[in-house]
Amino acid sequence: MANQNAKGFKRLINACFFSVAGFKATWRHEEAFRQEVALFVVTTPLAIWLGQTAIEKVLLIGSVVLVLLVELLNSAVEAVVDRVGFEHHELSGRAKDIGSAAVMLSLIWAGVTWALILW
Repeated sequence: MANQNAKGFKRLINACFFSVAGFKATWRHEEAFRQEVALFVVTTPLAIWLGQTAIEKVLLIGSVVLVLLVELLNSAVEAVVDRVGFEHHELSGRAKDIGSAAVMLSLIWAGVTWALILW
């Protein structure tokens, strides 16, 4: 990370560039993230159309945003584990499995949210 000593507004600008780089890397290297972005693109207009109140719309959209957030964190864990080494190790496999479980739980949460609001 370049210029970690930046302060104030410059630090904020640097953080924005690092975040954009993270989005680009995840988009480029993670098919699951691309699929979940497609889910977000499809469900956001549906949420705006089907949600009766602003709260319902925010909950519907937010549940899918949660999936994206968890996928970003899972992708970060996988990248770190792969950086350490590609040989099979029980802890590496466990870390990846736990990240995958978190993504699955967020998908279930989104599904339950949509079901409860729309039915």
